[in-house]
Amino acid sequence: MNTSTLPISLVDSRLHARAARPPTLASLAHANTLALAQAGDHDAFADLYTLHHKRVFTICLRMIRNVPEAEDLTQEAFLQLHRKIAMFRGDSAFTTWLHRLTVNVVLMHMRKKSFSLVSLDQLMDESSDERPARAFGKVDASLAGVVDRVAIQRAVADLPVGYRNVFVLYDVEGFEHNEIASMFNCSLGNTKSQLHKARRALRGVLSARAVMAA
Repeated sequence: MNTSTLPISLVDSRLHARAARPPTLASLAHANTLALAQAGDHDAFADLYTLHHKRVFTICLRMIRNVPEAEDLTQEAFLQLHRKIAMFRGDSAFTTWLHRLTVNVVLMHMRKKSFSLVSLDQLMDESSDERPARAFGKVDASLAGVVDRVAIQRAVADLPVGYRNVFVLYDVEGFEHNEIASMFNCSLGNTKSQLHKARRALRGVLSARAVMAA
């Protein structure tokens, strides 16, 4: 069955089940490749690039929405990886560490380019006490239904850049609010407010599309 049609919670449970299995030959081979790359083996580093560059490019493209810039940032992320790979100590999964490095590269690029990011402070509802519950790996009932992954991706791409970045970092990449707040140098309340507004905007777009498709 294609996992793109499965509920988020079911996909997540399958991922957890896979994670609980004993190490596979592939995972052991990846660990060996990583160790060789950390020791300065250029062929091993090239193998890491082959294994991970598509995922890194996807993260860059989701955040920047510009193919040439995403390609450049992918290369920059791997340049940073080459410089810093010896710093990886295995405290988290290598993919998590690489994704965080990639996100930081994109955010630094945004700051240098002086993009007009949506202000987190300005977007807070001063009269609202609502706080979004953690939804990573769970089904949001207001988003569940017949909407497929393509529709969600298109709706996310149409979000204002501030909304989109927080949504991608939290609900897609799985970063915690304190990590996102540190990246943007803002408060936890601001990131939660931004996420709440992003989800609300997505619900509106997806609901409207579902009605049109009915």
